[in-house]
Amino acid sequence: MPHRVVDFFRASNDSIHSIKASVQRRSNPNSRSNSRSTSRERPTRHPSPASSVLEADSDHLAHNFVAPPVKMAEPSKEKKDAHSHHRLSFPVLHLGSSKSSKESPQNPNASLSWKIESPPAVLHGDTENSTGALVSGQLLLDIKEEGFEVDTFEAKLNVHILQKRPFTGHCQNCANQVTELKSWTLLTEPTQLSKRTHEFPFSVLLDGHLPATTDNAIIAVKYEFTAIVQPRTGPMVKLIKNIDVKRSIPVPELPHHSIRIFPPTNIAASVHFTQIIHPISSNTFTLRLDGVVKHNPDAKTVEYWKLKRLSWKLEENMETIAPACEKHSPKEPKESDTAVAPKKGAKRVDTRTIAHADMHSGWKSDYSPSGCIETEIQYQLAPGARAVCDMKSKDGTEITHQLVVEMVVVQEYAPTTHLKHVTPTGVARILRMHFGVVVTERAGLGVSWDNEAPPIYQDVPPSPPSYSCDIPYESVEDLALSRNSQENPSRAQSPVANEERPLTIVGTKTVGR
Repeated sequence: MPHRVVDFFRASNDSIHSIKASVQRRSNPNSRSNSRSTSRERPTRHPSPASSVLEADSDHLAHNFVAPPVKMAEPSKEKKDAHSHHRLSFPVLHLGSSKSSKESPQNPNASLSWKIESPPAVLHGDTENSTGALVSGQLLLDIKEEGFEVDTFEAKLNVHILQKRPFTGHCQNCANQVTELKSWTLLTEPTQLSKRTHEFPFSVLLDGHLPATTDNAIIAVKYEFTAIVQPRTGPMVKLIKNIDVKRSIPVPELPHHSIRIFPPTNIAASVHFTQIIHPISSNTFTLRLDGVVKHNPDAKTVEYWKLKRLSWKLEENMETIAPACEKHSPKEPKESDTAVAPKKGAKRVDTRTIAHADMHSGWKSDYSPSGCIETEIQYQLAPGARAVCDMKSKDGTEITHQLVVEMVVVQEYAPTTHLKHVTPTGVARILRMHFGVVVTERAGLGVSWDNEAPPIYQDVPPSPPSYSCDIPYESVEDLALSRNSQENPSRAQSPVANEERPLTIVGTKTVGR
């Protein structure tokens, strides 16, 4: 009996109609054909072997029972259409393909590439004093068949600014601002090119006020170079490249010196640090605290300020203005309402810590009458911090860094007669200092283009003035003869002596001494 119960639960998906039909077949063998036709019309499943278990037990209950044929109503066409959206269809999956189906096909008869001939694009100096960066190269159009006709060949350089926190979310016009810097028309008219590699030179001078390439939490700046070749027949040939533009600020020879005084105490902090650092570098700053010892002759005590903890951190502050597109730009106020100014952008601010450390020891303390505390701290930026270089542009984007040094000092006192009996007073101070630092890229071996480029023809200054003589050219010989006659009057009178005189070439004539 237990195995019947198990089989019954295993066959729980059988319907009551199949059970009744099986009972009818047992009681009336002639009705098998009718039951088969009825079971075909019913939208039920086939009976399982577990149904025979119930047939034997229910023969005496269903001996005179005849189940009427039941036909399920077929669903209407409207209901089928209403439930047709539940069906799932899986399109062909392009697994492992690197090219997207949306990419336009390339022309098989031509290919386009480029070759940069200038050094890396580096803006030397800050935005106010930089002369920019020079980018030059060649576009290489490789023609693979003879007589390839090209209608147009154009190229352009754009600066693309992507706002990661736009004025209006999910608006592409608010998030993307594209500005064209330079465009080239390399072929002005339809041209038939031969089968070879054709070279088209291009050059552009990036102004010094332009922002450097960056990608941070609120903004991304890219320089996109696009070249398009439109042939007479077939798809176009397109080249899209990015130019990495960096900014480098020269490092001063001497470190920056700063002094901070913390009233009401007599503590004065003197700090020497490098004001310009690099994203991947090791830097040091020295700290000296003076005025940590104070003598009280009336009370015959000495007060000490002891350094208990020193921590430093490097903060990165980013600020930008997300402009609004024409669709989402607020309407300008009426002329009568001058109190409300039009709002055309939203300010975005982000601050994060890119390096920090806490120190509880490592400094040298001197508690003599002219005591001081000295320490040298080494700090660096980890490559995983992804520090962003300083940047300032005309559209309101500004990235700055600052070094924050925080110290905790406690006050203790001791009698003058027993200096070893030091007792804490319970007074503590937090000394905090902020120093502005600049994170910039390394200059490498390159210098600014205006310092290494030779002068061009228009910049060559005029030649020095020519020396003109007021005395006529013919009188030079007479002047020489008169000078010789004054020095040697006897020799000047002798005609033979004049003939034997050595000759000296002056200009294009010979003049005797």
